[in-house]
Amino acid sequence: MDFTWKARFVAGGHFTDPPASITYSSVVARDFVRIAFMIAALNNLSVLVADVGNAYLNAPCGEKIWFTAGKEFGSRAGTKIVLVRALYGLKTSGAAWRAHISGNMRELGFEPSDADPD
Repeated sequence: MDFTWKARFVAGGHFTDPPASITYSSVVARDFVRIAFMIAALNNLSVLVADVGNAYLNAPCGEKIWFTAGKEFGSRAGTKIVLVRALYGLKTSGAAWRAHISGNMRELGFEPSDADPD
């Protein structure tokens, strides 16, 4: 039996000052999802969905955030570290993820709809 532990590093965003940059992260409108499903059903199309595991960790951090490594870092405990990826708990992580995924979708040729803009 494997007794290893899995941990998620979460930033203490409640300790940080409110960011000057945008923190808004858009969410698709329910009506738009219903219309997309209706169009797919009327045209006998398959609908594919995806969930991105650890989504925020895929987005680059928009600001420079320093923290002190804890005991979990072993011999490097106490070392000063700079975040390069957004973390759960930061006030700007949602906006960083939205910017990252929307930029990648645009590179693939997708555009936001007029009814549900990005």
